[in-house]
Amino acid sequence: MAKKLSKELKEWVVMLTVIGILFFTGWYKDVAGFLQRGLLETGLMKPSQLEDTRPASYDFQLINEAGRTLDFSEFQGKTVFINFWATWCPPCIAEMPDIHDLFEKVGSEVSFVMISVDQEPEKAINFIDKKGFEFPIYFLKNGLPNTYDTHSIPTTYVISPDGKIVTEQHGLSKYDTERFREFLLGLNSSSMRGTKRSR
Repeated sequence: MAKKLSKELKEWVVMLTVIGILFFTGWYKDVAGFLQRGLLETGLMKPSQLEDTRPASYDFQLINEAGRTLDFSEFQGKTVFINFWATWCPPCIAEMPDIHDLFEKVGSEVSFVMISVDQEPEKAINFIDKKGFEFPIYFLKNGLPNTYDTHSIPTTYVISPDGKIVTEQHGLSKYDTERFREFLLGLNSSSMRGTKRSR
């Protein structure tokens, strides 16, 4: 009985020591991100398209990496992939490589607006540089319209060229799939068809 108790005590000490090291070194984010990336690869977590779309709001301002202020209305008429994220958020970090893969495939036709909610912009900029991600990142200059419910991160929205929110995803998801790429590119195609008909 005493040996069993001693063994269990040692196991707990080892486990708490490992957790302590991960926490105090900051490695827990990397470990959690790695585990969640593995979960993403199962293909179980996919974004879904909204059955009831709603109008997007373009009434807010962003600051880009260079410190320039821009109106979100500059993205009107385009397919926009918006992702709210932070460097301290393991699920955000986990889905970033997948989002970057998506960006590399469709970024010439879809506007990516990766909005960091980090308190210190330099942290987000350094993180992106260190990881070698090439999508543009932005920071909020002012509050968001109520249209965007970002009480949790990561949160992702897709806005169609005709100004409708067609995807709203709270939490981790896998975006770089053939089906989702076709969905995004199809938004551009349907917008072009609508423009031709209206002439």
